[in-house]
Amino acid sequence: MEALPRETIVDVLEHRLREDILDGRHPTGGYLPPERQLADGYGVTRTTLKHAFGRLVQAGLLETRHGVGTKVRDYVRLGGADLLPMLVRHDARWVHEVFEVRRSIGALIAERAARKATRAQREELRAHLAAVREAAGGDAVQLADIEVHRALARATGNRVYVLLTNTLFNAYLPVRAALAEPFADPEAAHDRLAPVVEAVTAGDGPRAHAAADAYLEATERIMLEGLA
Repeated sequence: MEALPRETIVDVLEHRLREDILDGRHPTGGYLPPERQLADGYGVTRTTLKHAFGRLVQAGLLETRHGVGTKVRDYVRLGGADLLPMLVRHDARWVHEVFEVRRSIGALIAERAARKATRAQREELRAHLAAVREAAGGDAVQLADIEVHRALARATGNRVYVLLTNTLFNAYLPVRAALAEPFADPEAAHDRLAPVVEAVTAGDGPRAHAAADAYLEATERIMLEGLA
């Protein structure tokens, strides 16, 4: 068995600071208190505080200006989609917004894939769909389902769609275990997704758009019921 990682004081402080920022205890656009005051308040050394600051700067929540101080970044205005996994971990309500984007982008991807997919990509889609039915256990079925959507994005011929698909999946990975209900039955999961793959491999863009929209709406409803 693999040993569980042990949290360091820097890990704990990073988590506390991140939660305090996202909860608004350190307001967006404002400067944090002086380092000595903040370190005393959290009961840590300034060295530990600097290490935690470094991580949060890298995460996009803080920016440090030499001789001025450390400012809470306006992450909603200035941040990118790479922040989504952290935001979902903090507040699962972000999942609803992720799903809204997933539904609209997913339908467009399916429609474009129907028009752009090569013969090899159509075969790849059929193979990934078959893997959904053959997967054992909800976790494996869910991961197999994700690979179908990655393949759909690749079939568009547009790498931005691929990156957007990866971003959306990464966003809800922190709560993936709570979203496994649509994948508990491999046969049912396969049958839900099959109309999308069939329309794409048939080259029927409008049908692929409608099938993807129906699939995404159905799975979203089931997943959000499980999350609730």
